[in-house]
Amino acid sequence: MDRILIVDDELDLCYILGYNLQNEGFETQYACSAEEALQKLDGEHGFSLLLLDVMMEEMSGFEMARVLRERGDNTPIIFLTARNAENDVLNGFEVGGDDYVTKPFSFPTLLARVRAVLKRSPSPQDSSQSIEVGPFSVDGAKHTLSVDGQLIALTKKEFLIMKLLLENEGQHHSRQDIIEQVWESDTYVGDRSVDVHIARLRKKLGDYGDCIVNHSGFGYMFTLSHDK
Repeated sequence: MDRILIVDDELDLCYILGYNLQNEGFETQYACSAEEALQKLDGEHGFSLLLLDVMMEEMSGFEMARVLRERGDNTPIIFLTARNAENDVLNGFEVGGDDYVTKPFSFPTLLARVRAVLKRSPSPQDSSQSIEVGPFSVDGAKHTLSVDGQLIALTKKEFLIMKLLLENEGQHHSRQDIIEQVWESDTYVGDRSVDVHIARLRKKLGDYGDCIVNHSGFGYMFTLSHDK
């Protein structure tokens, strides 16, 4: 059963969402602040999704998401907020959000978004898979990447791209192939988005950044050999 953590300082909304999601077969918990949510996440594991309000006192939803991603927690996040300016939406995705739902919203709309995000997220059956390639280590249960024993803070998309490349070491993946395997099918993503994510990955990998190579006409590939 998928477990959802609802994080919103409107207690009534937490109750309403929890009630409706439970009727749809989900297990739910709630927190009325980002600080309380982080404590729950520290004490428990196995949440399938976070429904995260943006405008909260003290720590905002964006700040909480940034903290989670920096410590390697790739739990999917759907932001819930009344802020619908384009810059706010882009900021939500930049800090590692997977979807962005503006208030007020209908429950059927939110439910569709929840199911779509869960559908494209790693399933519990896949989450136990670990990958070891040289100094690179993927912990499938925690959705984290370590290099030489050091945890690398990745967004969900960066993690999925890296996992795809490591699983297929020495094999090329075109931009379109990466898009189809990492992004949801109903979202338009241009080739430039792939290049931007790869550039960020290379930067975060430091001295190992050149392990991700691009061969014109073939696509991106991971290799421990730096002979390009």
